[in-house]
Amino acid sequence: MRPFMRTALSMSRLVSAHSFHLKSNATPIISHSSRSLRIPLFKLPQGVCRPNSSSEFRWFCSKSRIAAATMQNRESVSYLTQKEAAEVDEILMGPLGFSVEQLMELAGLSVATSIAEVYKVNEYKRVLVICGPGNNGGDGLVAARHLFHFGYNPSICYPKRTPKPLYAGLVTQLESLSVPFVSVEDLPLDLSKDFDIIIDAIFGFSFHGAPRPPFNDLIQRLVSLNEYKEAKQRFPVVVSVDIPSGWHVEEGDISDSSFKPDMLVSLTAPKLCAKRFHGPHHFLGGRFVPPSIVSKFNLHLPPYPGTAMCVRIGKPPQVDIAALRENYISPEFVEDNVEADPIHQFRKWFDEAIAANLREPNAMSLSTATSDGKPSSRMVLLKGFDEDGFVWYTNYGSRKAHDLAENPRASLLFFWDGLNRQVRVEGTVQKVSEEESEQYFHSRPRGSQLGAIVSPQSSVVPGRHFLIDKFKELEDRYSNGSLIPKPKYWGGYRLKPETFEFWQGQPSRLHDRLQYSPCEIEGKKVWKVERLAP
Repeated sequence: MRPFMRTALSMSRLVSAHSFHLKSNATPIISHSSRSLRIPLFKLPQGVCRPNSSSEFRWFCSKSRIAAATMQNRESVSYLTQKEAAEVDEILMGPLGFSVEQLMELAGLSVATSIAEVYKVNEYKRVLVICGPGNNGGDGLVAARHLFHFGYNPSICYPKRTPKPLYAGLVTQLESLSVPFVSVEDLPLDLSKDFDIIIDAIFGFSFHGAPRPPFNDLIQRLVSLNEYKEAKQRFPVVVSVDIPSGWHVEEGDISDSSFKPDMLVSLTAPKLCAKRFHGPHHFLGGRFVPPSIVSKFNLHLPPYPGTAMCVRIGKPPQVDIAALRENYISPEFVEDNVEADPIHQFRKWFDEAIAANLREPNAMSLSTATSDGKPSSRMVLLKGFDEDGFVWYTNYGSRKAHDLAENPRASLLFFWDGLNRQVRVEGTVQKVSEEESEQYFHSRPRGSQLGAIVSPQSSVVPGRHFLIDKFKELEDRYSNGSLIPKPKYWGGYRLKPETFEFWQGQPSRLHDRLQYSPCEIEGKKVWKVERLAP
């Protein structure tokens, strides 16, 4: 999308080569102020247990694990010529009714979320945004605003400001956030010491010719960072918006400037020069392209995962797995601030996971073992918890059910990545009553009820067609809306806790680990809280 925003559609037409560019009687889950502990998760309103996104910036882009699922081979993606890119803009801002403001906002948000996807705020906090005089610079201003709200510390270098209201408004928005504007003269010659990320939002796809002052000097300063790369020293990463500034929109770095950004965020569709981009991170942003444009230009674009505003193009860089690590930044979790009852503490953290819109906060790893100690783990969904334990449902013929029949002890692990938290629960397991299982079964969507009947869980089947055919057969049988009977081999389990551990990630691997274990004081059962070494 960018620098496709012309200040007016007529300008775009006249100057197409120029742009700046739980228990059955439990009460429903309620607010934090309530102290009720009977929480049937299956009674949550639709969407509460399965939010689409997190309030933390890392989920704007759905994280690498989701984006990786939609990575495209660069040869399978469409690339636009300069003329095609200009024509796309004309159509967007003409018959399709988009405004410059809308497109610029989408572009800047796409750039910010792409950056947040790769360069985490706890390691790459200081950002310099170098903005050109046109729409590409406007994208940079919008990206800076979003990055500020994501927790980064942006600074702006905007040498040639335009008086147009759109850009003046963006400047005002940034000034109201106390984002500093730095003149070219005040920038250090060596940018490596003051910044972790530098955003190149100088020239867009309509730029041609040689960069003029002061932008030629600024681009040269970005080129000089190559020395740090070659010496394998820490250096600021450079992110280019739509095309690397100074590159020919179709032929790439024909002037041999040696400008090699680390990330390229293509907008709407990649431009031809992107084929010559060999940096480690290439993203596509601008999730708005209408089907009519896709059809007209025969575009092949990767699908965007979930609610993401960006998607990776090509393979991610090869990394040293041993070097993968994250330095957790979290509030301290200390003994003086915890609940005396671990169920109360779990409920508090669970409510906070829901409030943070984490994806499936009720997902948990269930670990079981056979009578001879052979372990196995799988992810299941918590469907209720109260003072009597944690409940989930499954097929009584599954592997986990066989394990529990031999060895009725298990452990649960909740991992809430967005909050840097884990909870481990260990205890004994028994089946819930047939009445509870019946009630929950009929609270499920009819498709899920049929699926439970169709699937001989953990058994070998001849193929997916076997399940689909059985499902369709049952779907026809109960098409009149009649009650679907719960199979005898399906129901719930309840783990009665004997030990809890609450884990909060902290810097330098000095994590907080508080363990609850039962003890007896004056004939009364209480929970003892002890700190474990990380």
